[in-house]
Amino acid sequence: MQFPDQLLYSKDHEWVRMEGDLAVVGITDFAQSELGDIVFVDVNTVGKQIEAGQVFGTVEAVKTVSDLFMPLTGEVVEFNTSLASSAEVVNKDPYGAGWIIKVRPAPSADTSHLLDAAAYRKLVGH
Repeated sequence: MQFPDQLLYSKDHEWVRMEGDLAVVGITDFAQSELGDIVFVDVNTVGKQIEAGQVFGTVEAVKTVSDLFMPLTGEVVEFNTSLASSAEVVNKDPYGAGWIIKVRPAPSADTSHLLDAAAYRKLVGH
């Protein structure tokens, strides 16, 4: 199981990677392994301002549907449209091609509640 050091992690199992003035968000390797085979990713919040902790979409696996929680306050500016036809990429490459959204963080966006890789590893027992 991978937990890249350059990422920040939420207690809800999302990861955040800053790229310039945008934050790329996905679910962790731990989350995708717990969900099992992902068959659908639904995000209908593009263009909306979402507060940290609010639901921005869902991930559907063969046996369950799980909410996706915004790790930091901001505007959802892009959905990874390749997931519409290939949701399984989230299982295969959760930190790369399986990213889910890009967010423009709000000026007030706080990341102090997010975890580094070591703290997230401890949270999930790895």
